Amino acid sequence: MAKFSESLSENIISFIEAQKMFFTGTAPADGRVNVSPKGMDTFRVLSNTKVAYLDLTGSGNETAGHINENGRLTIMFCSFDQKPLILRLYGEGTVVKPEDKDWESISKDFPDISGSRQIIVLDVKSVQESCGFAVPFYEFKGERDVLANWAQKKGETALKEYREKNNTVTIDGKETGLQNKKA
Repeated sequence: MAKFSESLSENIISFIEAQKMFFTGTAPADGRVNVSPKGMDTFRVLSNTKVAYLDLTGSGNETAGHINENGRLTIMFCSFDQKPLILRLYGEGTVVKPEDKDWESISKDFPDISGSRQIIVLDVKSVQESCGFAVPFYEFKGERDVLANWAQKKGETALKEYREKNNTVTIDGKETGLQNKKA
């Protein structure tokens, strides 16, 4: 049976900090639902009702487009190697870009990773814990460095061009907030 709360307990925060991977889920009012895996030590708990993750340049920018349209964001963690648990954080997301006033205060909590594009902040409205009894065991073998290496080799100028070409609208045509700005 699922258990709901309105904020993150110390036990939940400890569980989150031990995870190597998480998933984001967003959807526009009409169009495709997006579920995206994340890793690389990019997640931070900012308070018992606020979390954030460093979003890296990728092939698309669905999360930002969906958040800009309706604010809805779900973040999910699964235990693959401990006591079975699925944790979902539901709430309202915001996108913080390097040119935004909040960037400096929030970005200091994250590592400097090549290709950092924006920070996604979630104001947590609901926390759901469920069993995870059917989630298989997996062993963490290490982080992939392919994305960071790709971004570092590309360099800032080429990354900006890439974002302008690939990250300004979602696959359903929703604007991501990177339009006509320094991407």
